[in-house]
Amino acid sequence: MKLKTLMLIKAAVCLFLGVPILVAPVFIYSIFGASLNAAGVFPAREYGSALIGTMLITWFAREAVESEARRAILLGLCVYDALGLVVTLIALFAGTLNALGWLIVVIYLFFALGFGYFLARSPKP
Repeated sequence: MKLKTLMLIKAAVCLFLGVPILVAPVFIYSIFGASLNAAGVFPAREYGSALIGTMLITWFAREAVESEARRAILLGLCVYDALGLVVTLIALFAGTLNALGWLIVVIYLFFALGFGYFLARSPKP
């Protein structure tokens, strides 16, 4: 797989999840077994906003040439997805999410490994 393809997939996933979380967080989180009160809606919508921002970064950086900036983007995306993986696993094991939460784990794992692979392959500045 090429980095451009990985970036396009990431952009699509962020669009597919970001907009619904921003617009209807209570409904989207309920699909995964989590309930949100009024105080939880705010950070959920912030997360939806962050996904849209990540979508824009991956979309516009999809053809970035080898550079310090591209390496920084890869590092940020790799860390973001690795931390998302850990946080989601904690939520699963705590019983906050239902079995559908494993889909989120797989998505985070895929991207953490993918961006980690391209980060490891990119020459250091």
